[in-house]
Amino acid sequence: MLEVDNLVSGYGEVQILRGTSLRLEKGKLTTLVGSNGVGKSTLLRTVMGLLRPWQGTITFQGQDLTRQSAHARAKAGLVLVPEGRQLFTDMTVLENLEMGAFPPRSQGHFQENLDRVFALFPRLAERPHQKAGSLSGGEQQMVAVSRGLMAQPDVLIIDELSLGLSPILALTLFESLIELKRHGLTMLLVEQNVAMALGVSDYAYVLSQGRVTLEGQSRQLRENDEIRRTYMGM
Repeated sequence: MLEVDNLVSGYGEVQILRGTSLRLEKGKLTTLVGSNGVGKSTLLRTVMGLLRPWQGTITFQGQDLTRQSAHARAKAGLVLVPEGRQLFTDMTVLENLEMGAFPPRSQGHFQENLDRVFALFPRLAERPHQKAGSLSGGEQQMVAVSRGLMAQPDVLIIDELSLGLSPILALTLFESLIELKRHGLTMLLVEQNVAMALGVSDYAYVLSQGRVTLEGQSRQLRENDEIRRTYMGM
């Protein structure tokens, strides 16, 4: 679905990514883990077209997107749920979801997609006319994920799903990823909760200093002594 090959990127003259490569398989949940500052968000911003790569290629469903604009990537079906949610806080839950349904590919499926996200997150179905800014942090994250789903993505990229959430709300959101995977959605998850991320994903990459230093089946990486010691406190 998505292939990133030897990506080099950064800000100004500061290089962050140093030849990063990864692949997403159709219908699989892939996770990208690593410490703060190693380039995870830079990778996502480059993949989404918010940063122009210095070198390397980004291929999506066989199409070279390396020089395509951010809106062209979203139109093609590549959708980002950004870190920090970035909701329209003065707008209602429903209005935020309507903004997610803006791409032409999703406009003919609005009610179908709305029913799907309300089934996934019943809390949102109970408060469609409540302002997004008045929701709890966990509910706001549900809106952010749902807004991404309203765009009818082929690949959904989620940056820091559980950031700032209580363990029980984080668990609810991770369970929603399992449900989405069950329905065949291809996803890339960037997440600091390494134990949970490896628990729900199929394949994982470890990023360190702008490079992938380890990759493999998630269940195997969960048993890796270095991963357990460095990222899981075990």
